[in-house]
Amino acid sequence: MVPPAACRRVAVRVEGIVQGVGFRPFVFRLAHELGLAGWVRNDEHGVLAEVEGPADAVEAFVARLGADAPPLAEVDRVVCRERAVREETGFAIVASGVADPAGVPSAPITADSTTCADCLAELFDPADRRYRYPFVNCTNCGPRFTIVRGVPYDRALTTMAAFTMCDACQVEYDDPLDRRFHAQPNACPVCGPAVALVDGGELAASDPVRAAADALLAGRIVAVKGLGGYHLACRADDEGAVTALRARKHREDRPFALMAPDVVAARALVELDAAEEALLTGRERPIVLARRRPDAAVARSVAPGAPDLGVMLPYTPLHHLLAADTATTLVMTSANLSDEPIAFRDDDASRRLAAIADAFLVHDRPIETRTDDSVVRVVGGRPLMMRRSRGFVPASLALPVPAARPLLACGAELKSTFCVARGERAWVGHHIGDLKNFETLASFREGIAHFEELFAVVPEVVAHDLHPNYLSTAYAVEREGVELVGVQHHHAHLAACLAEHGEGGPAVGAILDGSGYGTDGTVWGGELLVGDLAGFERAGHLWPVRLPGGDRAVREPWRMACTWLIAAGEDVTAPPAALAGVVDPARWRTVAQMVATGTAAPMTTSAGRLFDAVGALCGLRAEVTHEGQAAIELEAAALGGGAGEPYRVDVGEGEVPSALGHPPAPDDAPAPDYAPVLIDPREAIRHIVRDVAAGVAVPAIAARFHAGLAEAVARACARVAARRGLETVVLSGGVFQNRVLLEAVAAHLGDAGLRALVPKRLPPNDGGIAYGQAAVVARRME
Repeated sequence: MVPPAACRRVAVRVEGIVQGVGFRPFVFRLAHELGLAGWVRNDEHGVLAEVEGPADAVEAFVARLGADAPPLAEVDRVVCRERAVREETGFAIVASGVADPAGVPSAPITADSTTCADCLAELFDPADRRYRYPFVNCTNCGPRFTIVRGVPYDRALTTMAAFTMCDACQVEYDDPLDRRFHAQPNACPVCGPAVALVDGGELAASDPVRAAADALLAGRIVAVKGLGGYHLACRADDEGAVTALRARKHREDRPFALMAPDVVAARALVELDAAEEALLTGRERPIVLARRRPDAAVARSVAPGAPDLGVMLPYTPLHHLLAADTATTLVMTSANLSDEPIAFRDDDASRRLAAIADAFLVHDRPIETRTDDSVVRVVGGRPLMMRRSRGFVPASLALPVPAARPLLACGAELKSTFCVARGERAWVGHHIGDLKNFETLASFREGIAHFEELFAVVPEVVAHDLHPNYLSTAYAVEREGVELVGVQHHHAHLAACLAEHGEGGPAVGAILDGSGYGTDGTVWGGELLVGDLAGFERAGHLWPVRLPGGDRAVREPWRMACTWLIAAGEDVTAPPAALAGVVDPARWRTVAQMVATGTAAPMTTSAGRLFDAVGALCGLRAEVTHEGQAAIELEAAALGGGAGEPYRVDVGEGEVPSALGHPPAPDDAPAPDYAPVLIDPREAIRHIVRDVAAGVAVPAIAARFHAGLAEAVARACARVAARRGLETVVLSGGVFQNRVLLEAVAAHLGDAGLRALVPKRLPPNDGGIAYGQAAVVARRME
């Protein structure tokens, strides 16, 4: 027995993602290994333990709590307090308790995680009782967020509540030394969910997964109920099947995601560097955008015109079985019609997908929260989030300035997300989609209500975009008994990136996107800001032009080609060569007249529309079927364009000529300290027109345009930074999803001795807006 004088007893509070991840059994085993006595339990803030024993063993115990934590755990903080030695023997896991009945729960919910190696071994072991069971899981893997209905995270508050564990599963669940100890989704073929294949309205096959695989191999389209919703699947190498899926889904050109059976198959589709492969095989299992191989065995219709393929690996037991039984790459795209949210409830799926799918592979475990696949690409050797959802949500993000009052931020319109926050933490919701119809708005409302319950946030302050016609703004205004705070769109982009990096500013922000409501009432989108979390000043912008037809110009890039040609002083009596025969001359002249008179043609500084214009001038895309299509194809062309002389993009200072009709600043706006910096690509437009007419290859033109714009953006940022005495530049906005542009601008800034900050855990597109709004409001409340 250790003499009391050599003993030490401590109470240890562990905060972070430590519930539902096997943390208590880990503590139990660690205490036994080190010969310590005491107990461990869950409470509303995380995990609480008391241990006593030799002082060096107690010290080792505390040190290893974070270093050796289970795979799904994320330890944010370990706090120790000395306790009187009790000369206790033995160590126990005790019932969960409440440390402070009046307090607010803060234990986070875990994101869904890919099937672990131990469960995969059981899945494919004919001697195991869970052989080919599509719902095998343990505390180290499986569903979490998508099945949670409430807190605390107990089986009764998940969609597994209807499934009573058999004796064998219950023994595992109750054994602290078993990896299924308190695994809430624990189940087996005897007591758990079951899968079925519905073909022609009838249940088919004794082995539904194998029958579904046979249907896929035969070229049929199968709706597959997954973790956060349904997918539509077909063979990726079958042109007939892919074309049929595209037609039935009303998805004209947007690329389809692919599910490769394993890493070897993925490498045959795309070129993977170490960072991309790490993302592909990580526990989140996102879709990874990577450069497609010329000999990739996929149908032409999978990703027409795209330089990249979006590839993921199987992440549920059901997906692993399908991959093994088909032994081929599958299209695995969200199950919806164009612009609708993904189907996740069975009755809704059967109704909406009946005209698309030939068969349905379903199961009887309900999905509580609709959650799309996440999408990531690697830029400059680091991950760049394109869509944050399954596998990452609902992990919290820190706020640099704690929110003094609980708040809700409603985001923008495209790529919609929301954010709830209290104290030091913010929870950004899963990807909802574009808030343009009733279905996505309903999903938005449901998601907010769910997060408010899960994270005990009762908003007193609601942040929203300044655009009065966004559905997210309308939702904010409808909330009763709250304080409303409007946050300018591009300021939210700047603040989101600063806050992600734990910084408050000030910094220069180069915020390039498609559109955002400006404080002067015009459509911003190519902005140079100087600001911090509390506020900003518009220090410069892209040369403003007319937006003929408003939103129609987004769908018809030839309109932006016309307006930029007029801005550059070029002849617009007829469409240029690349658009001749594509655009009706009468419509072209009408649009030119709209630009000249300003009729139905508001001013814009949109960088996204500049890319559209260049894409149209090059003959790549006169009209688009999805957002950013022309810009994506222009980037793809630039990759093969070499390193020619950059087109000249001027950087100057001063007001835009009043002849453009640029509206004045509001009467109450403070006078700027400096003349605005203007990024003026009109000379580049003139060169592009001449080069296209001369037959210069489009890839060379695209590469020169990217190079010239990148150099100009960096030069403009450096000018603003120098006159403000700043060293940090934030690069954000949807245009910076363009890898060619982002890498070039960041490199130029580095050469100028400036530090570039880029979003890392949130997308640079509007998926990060809500978090930026929350950071701004928290700072203003300080």
